[in-house]
Amino acid sequence: MTLKICIAQLNFVVGDLAGNAQKIIDASRTAYAEGARLVLTPELSICGYAAEDLFLRPAFIAACHDAVKRVADELAALKDLTVVVGHPTGGDRRTRSVAVQDRLNAASVLRGGDVVATYAKRELPNYQVFDERRYFTPGQGVCVFEAGGFRIGLLICEDAWFESPARLAKEAGAELLAVINASPFHVGKGYEREATMRERVRESGLPLVYAHLVGGQDEVVFEGHSFVVGVDAEIAGRAPSFEEKLFYASVKRSVDAIDVVADMVPERVLDADLWDALVLGVRDYIGKNGFPGVLLGLSGGIDSALVLAVAVDALGRDRVRAVMMPSPYTADISWIDARDMAARLGVRYDEISILPEFEAFKVSLAPQFVGLAEDTTEENIQARIRGTLLMALSNKTGALVLTTGNKSEMATGYCTLYGDMAGGFAVIKDVAKTAVFRLARWRNANDPYGTGASPIPERIITRPPSAELRPDQKDQDSLPPYEVLDAIVEHYMENDEGIEEIVARGFARADVEKVTRLIKLNEYKRRQSPVGIRVTHRSFGKDWRYPITSKFRA
Repeated sequence: MTLKICIAQLNFVVGDLAGNAQKIIDASRTAYAEGARLVLTPELSICGYAAEDLFLRPAFIAACHDAVKRVADELAALKDLTVVVGHPTGGDRRTRSVAVQDRLNAASVLRGGDVVATYAKRELPNYQVFDERRYFTPGQGVCVFEAGGFRIGLLICEDAWFESPARLAKEAGAELLAVINASPFHVGKGYEREATMRERVRESGLPLVYAHLVGGQDEVVFEGHSFVVGVDAEIAGRAPSFEEKLFYASVKRSVDAIDVVADMVPERVLDADLWDALVLGVRDYIGKNGFPGVLLGLSGGIDSALVLAVAVDALGRDRVRAVMMPSPYTADISWIDARDMAARLGVRYDEISILPEFEAFKVSLAPQFVGLAEDTTEENIQARIRGTLLMALSNKTGALVLTTGNKSEMATGYCTLYGDMAGGFAVIKDVAKTAVFRLARWRNANDPYGTGASPIPERIITRPPSAELRPDQKDQDSLPPYEVLDAIVEHYMENDEGIEEIVARGFARADVEKVTRLIKLNEYKRRQSPVGIRVTHRSFGKDWRYPITSKFRA
């Protein structure tokens, strides 16, 4: 006895219920023609993940129910086909001041035009970017359904990170576990999932198929990387990462066990995953929101160079524009390298000097600044002129401005409000400066999208980083070395370690005090920064919620 399963690793759009339903219908028909009799779609596939406060709207839940019914009706004629569809369900009890959620994060099993079973997620994550207890109540039941002569236990995402749901499914007669999932990417997360699911198989003795979402949704990215675990707790198949795929697994019943086999994509280096996450994040944010293209300020520095390379890989050269805006302090090598890189990638490149505007600002402000020395005020004016120019071009063309600030700058406030922070999408907001350099070297050694080998001039990578807002300026005039700074940010911001713990690791107290103080002082800036792609297990986004007004520092 053999059952062919299709893991529909698909890219859905939040709120596009008709489009998502049609994608499930089309994938199911294709899978059926290929001989599959069970199709697994990811968690909340009908509505997309995560729909956030749309889950609170009764009309949204009703529309999701209608979309599930449409899928069931459209596939009713496909004999013996079973399709698992993720969707929200339920209602709530409301007063003017309180809303008590009765909604469930559910999955329905469809066959012959009917919903033959519905399962509600038992374990609701409420950490990092997850906020499911705001929207859902935990499910209580167990779902074991039949497909192709096999009894399959259904779990949703977090359920599979605990022993109990799998055990209960086995006690209810499951022979195979099917996990549908939508869990945001961070570097290394795919292999963490594999390790955890192998542990579930060891505990339960049941093989497992894992269907994961792919795509970008605002600040989070889902990498796909669906997989299959055999009864021996070894990975028996793995789907590609960062691309849509109908991934097939064959389940066979032998005398002693149930065997599961599928194609196997090899493991990848983590920087390849990180690059693809940034590319997919940009492509889907621009595509799903309907922007015709992007533009960015190309300074001749490492951050804007990396963002340009990501943008071209994501969108193609014809939808990317680079603008160099030299000031009186811009070194010749900066515009030389900027021109070189733009030529290598074939993007539109323009130069707009900010000198006339800068001089005009200084003249206008001279009566107010009498007797005051030049300081960061004049530096910030330059950044804000550039931001104004880029936003004007954005307004005129419809292209979205990509900002180029990295995580190290976001942490310490080494950025200018309404200047280099001005824009619509922060591509490397969660990429530390040391990782920026590493990724630039990785991209120069690899051309995964065929847009050009070695796109970043070597001098951009090797020269000391500088904002070039005053003579002979270097980042390290104001900040500790990035190797030190980034390590402190990781310990303090990502891992919640206290100052004394970090000092005990061997870091200079002065550096730790300075970096942690800057993190605290610049919360007000981060609150006004554009949304950006999350690629670490803790970013300055949904999983960082600190008060601006606070006296506490750990």
